[in-house]
Amino acid sequence: MRSTPLLAFVIAFTITSCNQPPKNPETLTDYFSYNDSIEGAGVKMIPIQTPVGDFKVWTKRFGSNPKIKVLLLHGGPSLTHEYMECFETFFQRQGFEFYEYDQLGSYYSDQPTDSSLWTTERFVEEVEQVRQAIGADSTNFYILGNSWGGILGMEYALKYQQNLKGLIVANMMASAPEYTRYAEDVLMKQMKPEVLAEIKSIEAKKDYANPRYFELLMPNYYTEHVCRLKEWPDAVNRALKHANNAVYTLMQGPSEMGMTPEARLANWDIKARLKEIAVPTLMIGAKHDTMDPKAMEEQSKMVQKGRYLYCPDGSHLAMWDDQKVFMQGVIGFINDVDDNKF
Repeated sequence: MRSTPLLAFVIAFTITSCNQPPKNPETLTDYFSYNDSIEGAGVKMIPIQTPVGDFKVWTKRFGSNPKIKVLLLHGGPSLTHEYMECFETFFQRQGFEFYEYDQLGSYYSDQPTDSSLWTTERFVEEVEQVRQAIGADSTNFYILGNSWGGILGMEYALKYQQNLKGLIVANMMASAPEYTRYAEDVLMKQMKPEVLAEIKSIEAKKDYANPRYFELLMPNYYTEHVCRLKEWPDAVNRALKHANNAVYTLMQGPSEMGMTPEARLANWDIKARLKEIAVPTLMIGAKHDTMDPKAMEEQSKMVQKGRYLYCPDGSHLAMWDDQKVFMQGVIGFINDVDDNKF
């Protein structure tokens, strides 16, 4: 079909203005201009300094928006950004600037083997270095952390909230012991006794590489409480395939059924310190989550400026299995903070 000047104008106006508030970049050219001498689709390896040497972490930038820069913190520890790819269409439609990011030890970043690196404190310093590298500050910097990424986000806020504009904690309780008790006292009791007994038997032997272990976990726990979609998204499957299980087991334990006593995060608990977080904070809970949704609601009342988002059909990955509720709530929160309506 031959294009007319009027048709071209209508198309351009629609692309740049539909569902876009005035604060967003005016054109697609503005939005996708990163001022890179060599364009690599927004991918950059950011240098990170640690006590045991210098490394690089993988990041991918989407968009340009000086008012809203969102850093996505994946879970695990040591999964990948891949399962958070669902934000790409939602956030780009809003004109947000945002970053996918593989933390040190994850698949697309450097993977050193020094176990002294795998501490919450060290990861917080890594996030601060990433913040500096992307040029974000208290006027525009939002963290969105899911699961372990929620731990990292809360810990970052406790040390560096002067650099934050908003915090989003998706599906992560502020107390690892309470998370483990919820798994043991509530969720595990919903399982068939013979299935739970076999899982516990494998764990007692620390035979985590046994294929039978995951064969039991997947249909009896993960599809109930991690992701309830009948067919798991390719992005989720890739993230699991690329997980660094050595780091995951060291910090969390072998599975999502709570944390093992020897896990480095087993005694992590900052619940009493939530009152110190003064930046606007969104806590997200879900009915079928591995995390107690009532605890997530309570946390929203413990921070100074909190809001609670409940996903009635969601689980640990409510960004996927209760996507409409999740994304509308997250986008609404970011826009409200940006517009000083929070």
